Amino acid sequence: MPPRFYNTLTRATEELVTARPGEARVYLCGMTPYDYAHTGNARSAVVFDVLVRHLRARGYKVVFVRNITDVDDKILERAKQNGEEPLALSARMAGVYQADMRDLGCADPTHEPKVSEYIPAIIDLVEKLVANQSAYDVVMPSGARDVYFAVRNFPGYGKLSRRNLDELEAGARTPKDEENKHDPLDFALWKGCTGDAWGWPSPWGKGRPGWHIECSAMSSKLLGHGFDIHGGGMDLIFPHHENEIAQSEAACPGCGPVARVWMHNGFLNIDKEKMSKSLGNVVKPRDIYRRNDPEALRYSLLTAHYRGPISFDIDKLDDGELIFPGVDEAERRVDYLYGTLERLTPYTDSGEVDPKAKDLSAFCQTIGQAEGKILAALDDDLNTPVALAELGELAKASNDLCDLLHKRKKDAALASEGKKLARAAREAVLSSTGVLGLLRTPARVYRERTLARRLAARRLSPETIEEKLRQRTAARQGKDFARADQIRAELKALGVDVADSPDGSTWSVRV
Repeated sequence: MPPRFYNTLTRATEELVTARPGEARVYLCGMTPYDYAHTGNARSAVVFDVLVRHLRARGYKVVFVRNITDVDDKILERAKQNGEEPLALSARMAGVYQADMRDLGCADPTHEPKVSEYIPAIIDLVEKLVANQSAYDVVMPSGARDVYFAVRNFPGYGKLSRRNLDELEAGARTPKDEENKHDPLDFALWKGCTGDAWGWPSPWGKGRPGWHIECSAMSSKLLGHGFDIHGGGMDLIFPHHENEIAQSEAACPGCGPVARVWMHNGFLNIDKEKMSKSLGNVVKPRDIYRRNDPEALRYSLLTAHYRGPISFDIDKLDDGELIFPGVDEAERRVDYLYGTLERLTPYTDSGEVDPKAKDLSAFCQTIGQAEGKILAALDDDLNTPVALAELGELAKASNDLCDLLHKRKKDAALASEGKKLARAAREAVLSSTGVLGLLRTPARVYRERTLARRLAARRLSPETIEEKLRQRTAARQGKDFARADQIRAELKALGVDVADSPDGSTWSVRV
């Protein structure tokens, strides 16, 4: 059975039926790089990265487009403030965004077009709209010519956002620089300019494209009309995606819907308010990376269903450090998953396990069904919370199996079958975390980088901890157990846990 996703256009959960059998074409509205990416941008990237990974796991050939909106008035304004060229600013910030998303475990898209590279395609699309009377140009007081989309000439306007034209008109306000347009609801396809202002030559004189037309041109060129899934944040439903539908379908009369399914992720709220640059409550992924591993942020973002909101509460220490309790807990879960892999590795062996093997039948069922349950959860409108719960059950069963094999290591028959099952468990953990974009780093590398981050956050050094452990070992050897307990308590207060074994004492640093 095909995956089922909620379609904002129809307000229903539907089976995915792609235009081309076995191929899924996906477009995601990417970032406008005039500043650092915030965690809301990261959520959208992670959600649709999981979507693409899941579709590929289900056998689809996926063509995934995530654009870079490098032509925008906000970029121009920020570039002027910085004293740099607009495209130099956008290229620099786009590079930071791409690095942040890779750190989060997001695979690079198949195509990552920049608006500046698609100006001819945008102009062609605007010309089509003018030619079939879906758009018109006006001369501005400056002498420049703007081009506007005639909203009332498109009968289906409002079908995505469920907005009524009369209600929209009642609330519409026309900016002073747009007073020449025919209707307050009409939106800009091309913004004319004069002199040395930032722009490109066009049939209407020098100018630059409006925001909405950019995505229509890029998606059409790279995916064609009628592609399968269009994604983005809920804040893009209106006006951006509504306007995309209008201009794309008006430019291709009789071609049908521009996209079959529209998927939108929910808001990310900081202390109960939607995160946005305009509100000034932006938290960048790299703000979180100072304390937490990127995989912890990714895991945290997946704990909520993609269509629901995520609320990040912030604790701020006197030194300015930001603490996100939910991300701390997510990092502990990621630690547990890496630890599960490390425990399974020594036991792995080849061969098929007998599902009726004594003492292992329950493990066989849990481990054997885990990957299928995780994929089924993702089939159900990308239900990552259920997928993570199933992954947790797989990890618990895997650790219980390791406990049993350690406890009964002298039982040769159990050990033989158990090693085969441990191999199956390890493969299940890797494949199940792979579709979620987790555990993409060698466990040793993960341990090293998280240890370094946690030591720095607590202003500790390995040498200080090792010296404390030497003092504790000496106290235990001298039977001064009160002093040994005191040192252990001191380390615990510093965030360091000590584990004793016949081979000696080891330590770890808590998140």
